[in-house]
Amino acid sequence: MTPDRDCRPVAAELYFLPVHTRMPLKFGAETVEYVTCARCRITVEGRDGRRASGWGETPLSVTWVWPSDRPYEERHQALQECCRRLAAHWPTLDFWGHPMEIGHHFIEKQLPSFPLPGMPWLAALVCNSLFDIALHDAYGHLHGVDIYETYQREWMNHDLSAYLSPAEDTAVSFKGLYPSDFFQPHAHPNALPAWHLVGGLDPLTQSDLTGNEPEDGYPVLLGDWMERDGLTCLKIKLRGNDYAWDYDRIVATGNIALDRGGTWLTTDFNCMVTDPAYVTRLLDQLRDEHPRLYGMLLYVEQPFPYELSDHPIDVHSVSARKPLFLDESAHDWKEIRHGRALGWTGVALKTCKTQTGALLSACWARAHGMTLMVQDLTNPMLAQIPHVRLAAQVGTIMGVETNGMQFYPEASLAEAHVHPGLYQRRHGCLDLSSLHGPGFGYRTDAIERQLPPAEPLDV
Repeated sequence: MTPDRDCRPVAAELYFLPVHTRMPLKFGAETVEYVTCARCRITVEGRDGRRASGWGETPLSVTWVWPSDRPYEERHQALQECCRRLAAHWPTLDFWGHPMEIGHHFIEKQLPSFPLPGMPWLAALVCNSLFDIALHDAYGHLHGVDIYETYQREWMNHDLSAYLSPAEDTAVSFKGLYPSDFFQPHAHPNALPAWHLVGGLDPLTQSDLTGNEPEDGYPVLLGDWMERDGLTCLKIKLRGNDYAWDYDRIVATGNIALDRGGTWLTTDFNCMVTDPAYVTRLLDQLRDEHPRLYGMLLYVEQPFPYELSDHPIDVHSVSARKPLFLDESAHDWKEIRHGRALGWTGVALKTCKTQTGALLSACWARAHGMTLMVQDLTNPMLAQIPHVRLAAQVGTIMGVETNGMQFYPEASLAEAHVHPGLYQRRHGCLDLSSLHGPGFGYRTDAIERQLPPAEPLDV
């Protein structure tokens, strides 16, 4: 036990950074044209009175965290208000510990009182994630170490059994184990394969162009993106309620991938499917008519509705054909345990559900033989860094999804000056070699980012 290394949060600042997409991005039944990135600075205090600050950032992706018929701006404003309330509350938390301990306590005991009326739990997690991420970063700065060096026995007061319970049908035990026990043995790669998002509105060929596409020097057509960035991994957004369109989209994208040297595909149904037969029929048709493309399909992502408790669909028929990954449903390790019982075989982690929660989910999934992926929330600016660090540390089925450079590349120019390999994809990969130093390795002192005034908080 290491109580001398404990910290507690003592101050918080909140900033809102608006970002507009260069091309519309479709999420389920809605289309995104702008988003607000919420950024915060958390200051922590150590047992010896020393203080240090850290940063966290998350896009408030309204349509992803809160699918609803309510007006977009109404939900957008509610998410911002939730962030303000959290920013005012975090410094009042009189709780000492390692960031994993503080973050877990906050999620379990504090966060349930913060969602506004009608707000889903996923939305509350996303609003909280920037503060949780900043807490981890601040702890690294307090002790002058990479935060990933602290997820082990010498730094933490409790092992994983204090947070996790195994599935009843296994002999798994978390006694004496820490997050570092589930990291890749050589978890410091300088390059990660990059997945490109093929959005539902993205033009594939010249015949898809409408004349309204941006003329800003960045590619528009899929083939041009693949050629410029050397891409080999494509994630295909589908409708989930239009079988013919979905099938044709996979085939059209897959054929472009074959022509341009692509090697892997995945499909994302945006949680719109309610019957596993929809997915199995599509997979079987693809296997029979386009076996090469079927072989390139590495996994299937979240075809079914968000809340597993409301939609406990048995999905073994799908996962018998291809690895099936929870995403929106994977709020935490308890939901992953539920999903595993229903037949899910993998987990798509996201730091926007908190760094603490992502690490606990990764450990539970790995201990139970589930495969991992780290998925994007179209992360620009600082949000990109914990995202790629997680993928590098926990190990994934293949690289990391990264699409901020597709939809708002200009948003990250200040950060790209310091970390050029994180905000462009070359030879099909991201370059992480610029990340070093305490915390997540942001190197914020070198980033010339002009922030707006901090949000006023009711304290």
